Amino acid sequence: MTSAPTSSTPPPSGNLDPAVAARLKRGADGLVPAIAQQYDTGEVLMLGWMDDEALHRTLTTGRCTYWSRSRQEYWVKGDTSGHIQQVKSVALDCDADTVLVQVDQTGAACHTGDRTCFDADVLPLAQ
Repeated sequence: MTSAPTSSTPPPSGNLDPAVAARLKRGADGLVPAIAQQYDTGEVLMLGWMDDEALHRTLTTGRCTYWSRSRQEYWVKGDTSGHIQQVKSVALDCDADTVLVQVDQTGAACHTGDRTCFDADVLPLAQ
């Protein structure tokens, strides 16, 4: 992990391909939601946040890099847990305000140890 910047928003990056950066629609905090999905089953694993630098690192290293809003630093999924996300593809949605990262997940995707972040709290539907 890298050191935390002093502000609540990630530092700007000039490393992301300018054509991609120009298309990306970021929130006021400079972030876009990034959905991690198991590439071969379609299983939705987790939601993280990326800025330009995190997306650049994800595209160039083949490992998912996110911006931690709570820790105010970049983190590579699996560096401490061993639960690696190997990138298979990256796509923007039609509005370019959400990133879909298809990955091959090793181990749990959720910090709680569950396979996905959406296993534990399924809400009942009205009948």
